[in-house]
Amino acid sequence: MSTLDLIPPERAALLVIDMQNAFCHEEGTLGLSGVPMAPARATIAPVRGLIEAFQGAGLPVVWTQQVHLDNDASRARKVLPSHTQKRVRVSALNGTWDAAIVDELADLVTDPTMVVTKHRYGAFYETRLDALLGMLGARVLFVVGLTANACVETTLREAYLRDYDAVAVTDAIGSVRPEWTDTAQAVWQQYLAQLVTAEEVHGWLDRARRPAAIGVHHLLLETKDLDASVAFYTDILGFTVRKREDFRDGRKLVVTHQGLGLTEGGSGATGVLQHLCFSARDVNGIADQARTGGHTIVRGPGPGPYGHTVYVADPDGNEIELVELLHQ
Repeated sequence: MSTLDLIPPERAALLVIDMQNAFCHEEGTLGLSGVPMAPARATIAPVRGLIEAFQGAGLPVVWTQQVHLDNDASRARKVLPSHTQKRVRVSALNGTWDAAIVDELADLVTDPTMVVTKHRYGAFYETRLDALLGMLGARVLFVVGLTANACVETTLREAYLRDYDAVAVTDAIGSVRPEWTDTAQAVWQQYLAQLVTAEEVHGWLDRARRPAAIGVHHLLLETKDLDASVAFYTDILGFTVRKREDFRDGRKLVVTHQGLGLTEGGSGATGVLQHLCFSARDVNGIADQARTGGHTIVRGPGPGPYGHTVYVADPDGNEIELVELLHQ
């Protein structure tokens, strides 16, 4: 199993750093300053492929856009030369062609909300990136873009310090000086991120999109004495009741906040598991797989109390409920 397979896809986002004319076009600031553009240009195709793959999988793609001001009073307070003074001009000035996303990728920027403006190397520094990722539910960042030793490395450090899991996609990250790359990646691997290739990420995405159960959602127990069982789980184990209602066959049902349901009808011998419920990805796909494998579809797929649901009988006849949660 690849280490990437530990990553739940619903917690992942692709972070595309500064793929702008200033940094990867021959007529941009770095190109005019004599920086060879071949390493940066080589990242465009793999970056585009990853963006399309993440978007196709319904996973978020967040862009950063470096923007400098012509008159930066904050930077002007420095008494030593800044990096901007080591180029033919200040790069990526606000509103200029230099600051724009390169034409080869610009058509993939479909939602301006997903573009985070930054004014320094780090994508987190005094930006809304952390808040945006929180709203997206993303805790794992696949990082691509430019440049390896400045904005990418600073962002990897910032992400690590904020307890994000970071994955650096090495062939989708470009360096100003390729001779610095091996040292940079050795540091990342040791301290900041998992290093992978774009091909490995595509493989992970393909595996992550397969229909699958992804976790136990709830258990439903048949009880001989419902009131006694409710008292045990609430008074002794500290469970709390979320709702009381009639089960689909008319039996009384008590559902707890802890994921346990209790209903009537058990023999009292050892307790009977009425059914087992898993949260799942692609319920319709799972139903198709079950039918193809010769397994019985008990009910569904269709709407259920927690989301899109199918009930499948396992080889022992146990009823397995699989639900695609409403918030996914």
